[in-house]
Amino acid sequence: MISLLGLSDFFQAVIVGGECEQPKPAPYPYLRAIKELEAVLFDIDGTMAISDPFHHRATSEMLVKVGYNGGVPITQEFGMTHMAGRSNGQIGRFLFPDWDQAKLDAFFAEKEVLFARYAGEGLKEIAGLTALCRWAADRGLKRAAVTNAPRANAELMISILGLSDFFQLIVTAEECKRSKPFPDPYLTALDMLGASPEHTLVFEDSTTGVQAGVAAGMPVIAIADESREPKLTSVGASLVIRDYQDPKLWAELDTLDTAEPQAAEETNGVTHSNS
Repeated sequence: MISLLGLSDFFQAVIVGGECEQPKPAPYPYLRAIKELEAVLFDIDGTMAISDPFHHRATSEMLVKVGYNGGVPITQEFGMTHMAGRSNGQIGRFLFPDWDQAKLDAFFAEKEVLFARYAGEGLKEIAGLTALCRWAADRGLKRAAVTNAPRANAELMISILGLSDFFQLIVTAEECKRSKPFPDPYLTALDMLGASPEHTLVFEDSTTGVQAGVAAGMPVIAIADESREPKLTSVGASLVIRDYQDPKLWAELDTLDTAEPQAAEETNGVTHSNS
């Protein structure tokens, strides 16, 4: 085009987009902006526990039962794309936009019964979770679980993981005006704990969760494999780790100005989970 316009000798250089490295969005808020850590907030599904296989199995069975997709089971990819990190209300509106609330409630009530059964048979923690919880408890950090899951599910999973006495409170989306990706659940947790976003760290695994934590003004560490890392970074994750044994996590925690470990109870509310 430059040649056709007769401007070949005018321009000193021509740079095309493919020759340049595309700028990466800066994560915000910044993890190292925390001056003194006072609280940690955890999502549950996929963040604390490997629960997606059980959700997928229960949901897939229910969808086959009602004839969704012509009775053909949904794929794992479909579940991760359209359901992971979302509340039952959000999932229901996506799957069945024409269903009334009573029908949706009945569907998910039955699905959650199936999930509870399957989770009870083999729910496992994300590797290193127990060690991180002990680290937080030993330093007297405030702590809460913040989830889009129904309360019964949240309490079940936390119990199976042996963390019922670790968390000072559980905040669920059904108790907030808006669920993740809106910041409401995290803002509610901050208010109830008496913590400030400038001194609080969030652990998440989904794009909706990361967006919620960032919108609430907190840095977010995301749990994900390599394939999902770019997406989570693009929506604001300050750090993406594979699990809680990741050296990158502990290197960052060492930089935070936290209090020295306290002489606390023997377990600090943390018991061994089914890891």
